[in-house]
Amino acid sequence: MARADGSGRAFRRKDAPIDLPKGMRSSLAPAGGRDRFGRFVEAIARGMGTPAFVLGLTVFVVIWMLYNAIAEKQGWWNFDSASIGFTALTLVLSLQASYAAPFILLAQNRQDDRDRVAMEQDRQRAERNLQDTEYLAREIVALRLAIEDLASKDFLRAELRSLLAELEKSDEEPAK
Repeated sequence: MARADGSGRAFRRKDAPIDLPKGMRSSLAPAGGRDRFGRFVEAIARGMGTPAFVLGLTVFVVIWMLYNAIAEKQGWWNFDSASIGFTALTLVLSLQASYAAPFILLAQNRQDDRDRVAMEQDRQRAERNLQDTEYLAREIVALRLAIEDLASKDFLRAELRSLLAELEKSDEEPAK
């Protein structure tokens, strides 16, 4: 694609993805792998934003804390001590949060890309609609001008009446 300034040098739009050479693409990642991963991340991020996830996480934390608190008092096997503040639970929740934040950001970036494409398509559609509207307006003006040049019904009647009067007058003259 040549530049508009006439330099002839090719340029790439800043919002377009970089095309990698085929050999490099296959060595880095499968062609559909990035999109598949993106859809996977979006599904997880979408799931994390639901009331069911929050409720499930709350039930998980309550069960974790109740079991470990009761197990410690009963002498059962426990995997997280209530006396030291449920350290393992804190680590598990921190791990979940450390993955949740990037997943949410990736999902937002993908949504931004979709919004950008949709906005561009809307802009192009609006531009086409404007061009169509301007074309139709020009056609209507041309039709109005053409109609103004046409004889009206009243004008034709008046002309026919005057012709009829002339014919009647000419028919009466030779008879004299």
